[in-house]
Order: sequence, then structure tokens, then C-alpha cells
Amino acid sequence: MKPPATRTTVLALGSGMTVLGVLRALSKVNADVLALPDVDRVTRRSRWYRPSPNAMSGVTPETLTQSLESLPVPTVLIACTDSWARTVAALPAQFRARYPASVAPADTLNLLVDKARFGATLDRLGLPHPRTRLLMSLGDLDVISDQVLASSFLKPVHSQQFFARFGVKAFRIADRSDAQDRLRQCIDAGFEVMLQEYIPGPPTNHYFIDGFVDRDGVVRAMFARRRLRMSPPDFGNSTMQISVPVSDTGDGSATLKTLLADTRYRGIFSAEFKQDARDGAFNLIEVNARPWWYVEFAARCGVNVCEMAIRDALGEQVKTISEYAIGRRCVFPYYDLQAVRMEISAGRLGLWAWARSWVGPYQPVFRWSDPRPAVGEVAGLISARIRRIGKRRLPGRHPTA
Repeated sequence: MKPPATRTTVLALGSGMTVLGVLRALSKVNADVLALPDVDRVTRRSRWYRPSPNAMSGVTPETLTQSLESLPVPTVLIACTDSWARTVAALPAQFRARYPASVAPADTLNLLVDKARFGATLDRLGLPHPRTRLLMSLGDLDVISDQVLASSFLKPVHSQQFFARFGVKAFRIADRSDAQDRLRQCIDAGFEVMLQEYIPGPPTNHYFIDGFVDRDGVVRAMFARRRLRMSPPDFGNSTMQISVPVSDTGDGSATLKTLLADTRYRGIFSAEFKQDARDGAFNLIEVNARPWWYVEFAARCGVNVCEMAIRDALGEQVKTISEYAIGRRCVFPYYDLQAVRMEISAGRLGLWAWARSWVGPYQPVFRWSDPRPAVGEVAGLISARIRRIGKRRLPGRHPTA
């Protein structure tokens, strides 16, 4: 797409690798892109990082409206987390006109974030997804058979807070006793939890469809990628992936379009599917209503959903993107090393095949035109490693004593 005729101010709300990806995806767009002053160090090292004038003391519509007053009108808002997306959607109408955003209605966002409501919606629409049951108390496990428990796992209703608390996306369960212990742990921590069917299949059975829906409800882009490796296993994040045709996702695109239309969706989305190793069905796992970790990978393949969000927010026409680069890969080296170790130990990957897989793919942190984020991260990892080694040595004793 051609750059907008007039220069636009954009505020990316959030922190972490997603914001870094947004800054880079918009680096060649005719826009002044700002991020919050308290973003992570990796993002602050980017050559494209520009801090907004004011920090925000909390993720609320009131805090946001106060801080927006110092920004030009219009300033397009791009929410990079679930909480920021809901905050932007809840802005009063007079602020939405001055500080526009391409974002779904608040009720739609709440439905997608609340995994229980999300599962109920998929049931109502008859769309393929893992069997899910909300657990309100330990007694709810009593009516579930051992066979069902053996093929299920515990998953939070609200995933981001759960991951921040436990450092994992879900809990595998060994048996009924383990399920009770895990559920008690979640309830005591104040989390609502679901029991969800585990769809069998390797990491390569995971597919993602990312894209954009404009203000008229028209799907303007769909970008498909396939997971090649992940860490940790089962409930981790993609560490290596490849762009594939949308047709490789079977009926996944039709499933997603049905959901997007039913929920009156608008804006950037990223949907995860897993192909069932038993029957080949593509089960919809979740939909993120915002940019994601690898949003720049999509842009480099030809689908810049961040630019589309700017145009849509400003009321401009958003052209449909139906073609993009196929077969391009993206690797996150630090996390991929953990996945590689497990694959090599299991005999599923050789050293030569691993070395070849790292030749040529994009990376979400390192980029030749913007190297400081990666250089800083490597320096930080080396420093942390040295500190850990130093702590293992007892004071006053020789290391070999």
C-alpha cells in the first residue's frame, strides 16, 4: 500500500516484543510512532523508539484520557495487550473521535479473553474446538471420568494473568490426585480454570491465521504460518515457524470468518489452530484481538496489519491483501535452543539439520538495520549467566575445594 498522504502520530500501548514488532512494522510508514516511557529495555534500545510525553500510572480509560491530552489530534492508538485493547475500546465517544483506533467492541474483546465464554460461543456456532468444561470447585472433578482426565489439561479462563503468576500457559495432569492438587492451587490463587481436551499431535500440527478486519466487517487480510518448533512442549510458544498458504489450514479460514462475523469483530487478529492427529480436523484454540509477538514477520512477508489498522482508524480505505511470501521462516534463537535440545535428545533432530534451519530465517529481536535490541539482550544474558555462576561458589572457598 502507498503511504498515507499526511503524516500521522501513532501511540503503541504496551510493552515487550510485540511493541518492538509494531515499531519496526511501521518504520517505513509515513507516521510518527510513539511508545510508553516505561516499556522494556529491549524496546527502548530500538532506533525507532520514541517515548510519549507522559507515563501512565495504570491501564484504565481515565488514565489514558488524561495522558492523551498532550498528544496531537488525531493520534491513532494501537493496543498491544489484552488489557490495553479493552481500555481503548472503553474510551468515551468524544475521545474515540480524537484518538481513533481500529479495535473490536468491548463485549467482543471480553468474550475472546474469557476462555469460558469463548468456548460457549464456539459451541453455539458449531465450530470445531477442543471439548471444554468450566471448573468452579474441587467437587466438579467428581463427575469427570479418569479416562477424560487422562486426555485433558487445566487451562485458565484469563491466560495473561495466569502466565504471569505461574510462568506456564496451562497445567498437564498426571491423574485425579494431581488434577485436584492443581485445581486447588489455581482456586487458592483466585483463578477461574477450565478442563480442556488435549488435541494430540506434534508442534507442526499448530497453525496460525493472522489478519485484519476493517470497520465494515470485511476481512482484508489473512496470513497463515505453521509452527515448526516450540518451547516448552505442549503449552509453549513458537520458536521456529514458516509462512504457508491459507489453504494449508483446511477449513480453518472458514471457521475463523464465521466467528469474526458473529462477534462483529474489527481490527488486528491472530488465531491459533491445532490439527487433530486422529481425524485431521483443524480445531480453533484461541483468538488474540491485538498484535502478537511475530507481527513484524507478517509485515516482512507482505501483510502489514499495523499499517492497515492506521488506515482503518482514520476512516481511509483498506485494500485487500490476498498474496504474500510463502516459505519464509522466522526463528527466536534464545527460546529455540531449548526446543532444539529436546528434539536432539529425542532423536528427532540432527545437528546438521538444526544448523541448516538457522540459515536464512528472520528473527524477532535481531535485525541488521536495528541491532541494538539484540546486542543488549545478549549482553544481559551473558551478565546473568556470570552472576549465576558466581552464586554457586561458596565465599572463602576455592572453586575446586
